[in-house]
Amino acid sequence: MPGWLVRRAFPVSSLRRIEQAISESERGHQGEIRVAMEGGLGLGALLADQGARERAVEVFAALRVWDTEHNSGVLLYVQLADRKVEILADRGISRRVAQPEWQDICREMEQAFRARLFERGVLHAVERITALLVRHFPPGADNPDELVNRPVVL
Repeated sequence: MPGWLVRRAFPVSSLRRIEQAISESERGHQGEIRVAMEGGLGLGALLADQGARERAVEVFAALRVWDTEHNSGVLLYVQLADRKVEILADRGISRRVAQPEWQDICREMEQAFRARLFERGVLHAVERITALLVRHFPPGADNPDELVNRPVVL
């Protein structure tokens, strides 16, 4: 799926609303949320039988989601071609939030995507992630914004 199709599902106005939701979210907790979207895997990844989870791990590292003071970064990775969603949490969060909670959010997003409700699916996921982060990483006296809030289209 070429990049322009990703931008059709997520036009600039949608990306702005997602960025705003992330900014508002991060005021209420010490976590950091990154959203990355791509159309599909490249030929090399397909030939290597790379799945969405493995690609999400690569993106997590490339975007340096792990680079937060409290190891509190979360990556919401969207692969539109297969409508696959992965959530990866840094070790500070993964110690407190069980994997089934992340998987539940992913399945809800995939269901929204099947209905072509792309923006709504991401915004709802940000809300659900926010609720988990507020519970496990409430804001402190110093709550810097450590990662870029703007979604990235790969």
